[in-house]
Amino acid sequence: MSFIEKINTLQLDILKEIGNIGAGNAATALSAILNRKIDMNVPNVRIVSFDEMMEMAGGADHVVASVFLRIEGDASGSMFFILSLPVAQYLIRRMTGDETFLMESAPYTELALSCLQELGNILSGSYLSSLSDFTRLNIYPSVPSLSIDMVGATISYGLLELSQVSDAAIVIDTVLEKDKLFADSVSGHFFLLPDPDFFDIIFSALGVSPND
Repeated sequence: MSFIEKINTLQLDILKEIGNIGAGNAATALSAILNRKIDMNVPNVRIVSFDEMMEMAGGADHVVASVFLRIEGDASGSMFFILSLPVAQYLIRRMTGDETFLMESAPYTELALSCLQELGNILSGSYLSSLSDFTRLNIYPSVPSLSIDMVGATISYGLLELSQVSDAAIVIDTVLEKDKLFADSVSGHFFLLPDPDFFDIIFSALGVSPND
């Protein structure tokens, strides 16, 4: 049994708190870019199987916008931030001011792709910075890569090596709640795919053992 499958409620609560700190930092950055108030929160952190991960993103054949990065430094792993196409379209419209932009109109402009890349940079950077501050470990993201493709093809890349040592991932639900003058809340998913010793290192740094 891998360490990820032995994580207890206390440890999930710690990850949720770290996620909420990161969401707060990301909300500040996004509010400045969008010139309107953004309130982000993390309502849930849970362990899911790889099959459940696919289903949460809409199923293997569902097309999504995804930002993938490697977590590097003292603890390593992989991370996906996945948005449905309607949510990605909404955010690109807000970031560019182009209310006519449509996600189904491929090929996409360089500006639209740059917006999604920047969104991934802000969100992943905020989460990993909060994790680094919380644990006092040196943890940072690689340069993110963006894809707009079917979930199965998108996620399979990150599972190639990890599937040999684990069959579960951590999902960090992320909700962006905007001012009521605008649209209803939109949401995305962070999928954290830790390397085998990731959580040993993280919780050891926090003084929390697997049996706490």
